This record gives sequence, C-alpha cells and structure tokens, in this order.
Amino acid sequence: MIFPNKEPMPAIEPELQALKENLLDMFSMVREQLEKCVVAIHEKNAGIAKDVLTNEKQINIQEIAIDRDCENILALHTPVATDLRLVLATLKITNDLERIADSAKSLAKVINKDLSKKEFKWIEDLEIIPMLEIIIVMLREMGTALKKTDTKPALKVVKKDEELNDLFKKALKTTADLVAGNPEDAKIILTLLLMARNLERSGDLTKNIAEEIVFQIEARVVKHKGGK
Repeated sequence: MIFPNKEPMPAIEPELQALKENLLDMFSMVREQLEKCVVAIHEKNAGIAKDVLTNEKQINIQEIAIDRDCENILALHTPVATDLRLVLATLKITNDLERIADSAKSLAKVINKDLSKKEFKWIEDLEIIPMLEIIIVMLREMGTALKKTDTKPALKVVKKDEELNDLFKKALKTTADLVAGNPEDAKIILTLLLMARNLERSGDLTKNIAEEIVFQIEARVVKHKGGK
C-alpha cells in the first residue's frame, strides 16, 4: 500500500516554536530575578542581591537575541495572521520584560549596599516583598497563558494589578510617616519609595504583556477596557 507523502512542515513553524520557547525562558529569567530579591530581603543577604545584578546582563542578551530572531522571521518568511501577531507581540513583550528586570536590578542595587536592620524594617513597612510576590504571580500567569495559548490566565492579572496599586498607595502614606519620624534618614526612605514605585510600574508593564498575549491569541484588543 502506498501512503501519500506527509506535507512538510512549513519552515516558519520551527522558528516560531523556538521563538516562543525563548520568550518563555525570558519570563522565567525575569521572575527568578524578582524571587532572588525576595530572598535577599528575607535573609538580609547582599550577596544574593549581587547575583541579581550579575544576571541582569544575561537578560539583556536574551532580549537582543529574541529581537534579532523576530527580525529574521519577518524578513525571511513574511508571516501573516496568528504568526505575525506572535512576532509583533513578542517584540513588545521582551521590551516590557526587560524593564521589569530593570526594577529588580534597581532594588538589588539598594539591597547590595549592606542595609541596616532599621532600613530592612522600612522595606517591610513599605510592603515591598508583597509587591514583589504579586508581580511574580502575574508573570507566572503570563507564562501559563503563553504556553497553553489560553487567555484566561492573562486576564487574571487585572485584579492583581489593582492589589499592587493599593499597596503602593499605602506605601505613600507610610513613607510620609517614616520621613516625619526619621527626617535625618529621608534620603534612604525616599529611595525605598522609589523602589516601590518601580514595582507598581512593573505591574502596569505586566498588564501590558497580558494585553499583548490576548491580542496574539484572539486578535482582540483589550487596552483601556479594564480587561473586560
């Protein structure tokens, strides 16, 4: 019996799969940076913070490599429909992930300065660890959405982002109280507030990523719609 020849896989498919896997790797790399910041704060360990600073270079390399792959796919294959949306979404997502990693780097720089117990207490007062943990969960949901081609995990991040915004509002009030009680330490307290602000912004970036994933999967734009 003669079986018909199986149609060869289009040349673009392996490249798109590799692109998706590299993007998932970048999600993991950024999430690990945030997780290390949590551990560095819990353990008051400047050495772990230094690891975050070292690993930042690898994230930058990953971003450049993914961007180059996107450019090659666009130039060589002229993708359309879902394939094109994946490439375009990836270009935006890598940029947002790199900026989230920058927030982790900025926080690691502060922790790497061998903070005093009092200063670590202020980090606790500003609830920076809960903010980090929320972003970690958000990034994990994004990875699941991308891996399973499912928008449901992506749409969950809207509520998480609201939690992050609420924590930052509390941090503003806490900062005012801390500065009033410790005017001689206003500089470091305000620096810690800036770290909280960076994390709040990282939540916005993660929400942007969710919107890109929904666009890639469903060709649906959810920007400025509150995730509805």
